[in-house]
Amino acid sequence: MLAYVAKRLLSLIPVLFVVTLVIFLIIHITPGDPAATILGLEASPEEIRQLSHELGLDRPIQEQYVHWISNVVRGDLGDSIFMKQPVLQAIREHIGPTFSLAVLAQLFALILSIPFGIIAAYKRGTFTDVTLMGLSLVGTAIPSFLLALFFMLVIGVRLEWLPVAGYEPLSAGFWIHLHYLILPALSLGIIQAALITRMTRSSMLEVLNLNFIKTARAKGLKEQKVLLKHAFRNAFLPILTIVGQTFGSLVTGAVVVESIFTIPGLGQLILNSIVRRDFAVIQGVVLVVTLIVIGINLIIDLLYGAVDPRVRLDRK
Repeated sequence: MLAYVAKRLLSLIPVLFVVTLVIFLIIHITPGDPAATILGLEASPEEIRQLSHELGLDRPIQEQYVHWISNVVRGDLGDSIFMKQPVLQAIREHIGPTFSLAVLAQLFALILSIPFGIIAAYKRGTFTDVTLMGLSLVGTAIPSFLLALFFMLVIGVRLEWLPVAGYEPLSAGFWIHLHYLILPALSLGIIQAALITRMTRSSMLEVLNLNFIKTARAKGLKEQKVLLKHAFRNAFLPILTIVGQTFGSLVTGAVVVESIFTIPGLGQLILNSIVRRDFAVIQGVVLVVTLIVIGINLIIDLLYGAVDPRVRLDRK
């Protein structure tokens, strides 16, 4: 197992190199002078040249990349021009709301999708199956921002059950913290639940037709035990894949929902940085989010080997 883990970690080195290179190039080949954008229309050419020199933008691009990546390796993502603070500190202050939102949304998604997917597979071809698959199809088609606005109007404005905007940190109390995150988490989680439901149903259908399931039923095992212990356990790997992918998309896709509900997370941070052309913050946030997604994929990959030893054997 340790050799398998070491192999997966070593395989990330070229991936991280390509990721940092792409992030740096996308930011620096964007049309427009960052120094001129930062200083505004009334800035003189001399002021623009001076700021470009301070930011190192007048140096060759390969030299800028080497300087940036060397700082990143040491844990220095640069300083924000507008916020007057290190980028890493700004990310620490904003990553909490995004992480809480993503975890709660994923929890909602799993609570809804796993039972619905198992029931749809067990009731294949019935009215229950058609209804659940129809709802999941609607869930995949509705954009998260439209669902967020619908929840705000119905649950927040009409029924007045939950606040429609704002945020309270966990230090203010768990239930108060949860109170402000339920609506945005539902807006994100329902869409992810639709994807996981369809994958759960598909994976369960493949397993339910196998011989060992028929044997388990022939032995007289209870249907609940056959579904959960035997069928779901063997159908879990594809479900685990889509769970990891959806959690990564929750972290990256929370930008719009955070803006609608005015949650001070990474989404708000990167939107404000794009408007200001604060390159250091943009690069830092994109890099951190990318590393989170890569880390999630790595954890899922390692869980494959833990759940099913045959995965480790196949990759030798």
